[in-house]
Amino acid sequence: MEKISETILKFLKLDTFIHSLTGFVEARLELLKVEIKEDIAKALSRAMVTVALLLMGFLFLIFFSIGLAHFINRYFDESFSGFWFVAGIYGVAFLLVLVFRKSILTSFEQHFIEMTKRKEE
Repeated sequence: MEKISETILKFLKLDTFIHSLTGFVEARLELLKVEIKEDIAKALSRAMVTVALLLMGFLFLIFFSIGLAHFINRYFDESFSGFWFVAGIYGVAFLLVLVFRKSILTSFEQHFIEMTKRKEE
């Protein structure tokens, strides 16, 4: 039965077509694998850089806050007023974000939607 189908395929010259088609499909699958690996590598590298930036920014914020608090303590000749002042700044920032969280969320959503549209084009 196999010999008959092979003979018919050779007679109609479909064997080279099928061979070419399977080669094309295999090549496309390999290309897709390479593209997926590249996308994963890009996403991981971006994530690592983002985490490093966030960590460095957090450390900067912590040490800057401590330094500012000590500076204010020396200015007022107190041992605690600078820390209360810095905590008040963070409290006000927290309240502002809390009050305007819906508008902040919608602006972030719009920004990310625009980013994805630009990336698709």
